[in-house]
Amino acid sequence: MLDYVALEADLDAEQRLIRDTAREFVDEEVRPTIGEYFEAGEFPEALVTAMGDLDFYAPNLDWGDLPGIDERAYGVLMQELEAGDSAVRSMASVQGALVMYPIDRFGTDEQRERWLPGLASGETVGCFGLTEPDHGSNPAGMETVASPDADGYRLSGTKTWITNAPIADVALVWAKVEDDSDGGSPDDVRGFLVETDRDGIETPAIDGKLSMRASSTGQVELSEVWVPEGNVLSVEGMKGPLACLNQARYGIAWGAVGAARDCFETARAYATDREQFGGPIARFQLQQEKLAEMATRITTAQLLAHRLSALKERGDLRPQQVSMAKRNNVRMAREVAGTAREMLGGNGITTDYPPMRHRANMETVYTYEGTHDIHSLILGADLTGIEAFE
Repeated sequence: MLDYVALEADLDAEQRLIRDTAREFVDEEVRPTIGEYFEAGEFPEALVTAMGDLDFYAPNLDWGDLPGIDERAYGVLMQELEAGDSAVRSMASVQGALVMYPIDRFGTDEQRERWLPGLASGETVGCFGLTEPDHGSNPAGMETVASPDADGYRLSGTKTWITNAPIADVALVWAKVEDDSDGGSPDDVRGFLVETDRDGIETPAIDGKLSMRASSTGQVELSEVWVPEGNVLSVEGMKGPLACLNQARYGIAWGAVGAARDCFETARAYATDREQFGGPIARFQLQQEKLAEMATRITTAQLLAHRLSALKERGDLRPQQVSMAKRNNVRMAREVAGTAREMLGGNGITTDYPPMRHRANMETVYTYEGTHDIHSLILGADLTGIEAFE
């Protein structure tokens, strides 16, 4: 596997074990059939509990029986899962960083005891409801409201592009608490744990996707859904969902490296095996230049991911630094996948080889958890001190 500056030589025994376990899982459980699931537009649901059995959901949390691994080990795990497919890493990211993490950080002891064991095992599937049909890059403008009602709230609104929604048992829905004065403001945003078998909630799948086809994606439609006070997280305002997104973006920055590395390894193997004009195409200068450029860009992204893990482990990681890594690494993976597809010629457009599938998936990863342009503006504001948006 491409590790040109020997970064993995610095992994400790636990980190190596997690890497090797994830690689074996991907080789045995993901690669053989993921192309078929991608083509069918279905998520391989058997992987849900299989990943739970291996502690792939939020293993960096230190609660109960969760392993409490370090942040580099967690990043390496995300890298290996996305080498299989973005849908697999997304399942683990949503379950861990977007559902389990906020319950652990912002929940009560009762909420942790109720939800975390099932989510960790994969017996319970969670989803994270923030994006709305008219509010993507501006989540603070959300229109989903929670109206106080007896000992709880009534939620109404629609969330869309929600990973895991069609198969979820619980949806973490972010909504504005409505009152008589303002009808709900960003300061009134709260997180609600909504069981998907409650009256008034629907989670239809989104069909017709040309990207992330092996991911289960849908909407969360709420019509006067009653939720008890005991299902509300303690955090108030947009800092709650934004903290979750920062956790997920960290995993994405690592995951994109895995997808790009898988494309590179496929292209390198193909170039050394494929013969044209009396020898392997890897002997041609054009192909060697492509491999050199891909390897350099992947290595640069690896260095950024490993540096972020050190900053995160000691508590110094800033959201803007995560934005830089998500922005750079996903763009890199998107372009590397395209180059690898070119090197495979006509064979590259089939599900027999992963680059086209990774390239299609990266179109989604390029957009979700903050679009490329939004992360550019986040960096611009940090570098200049001038906000381009509010």
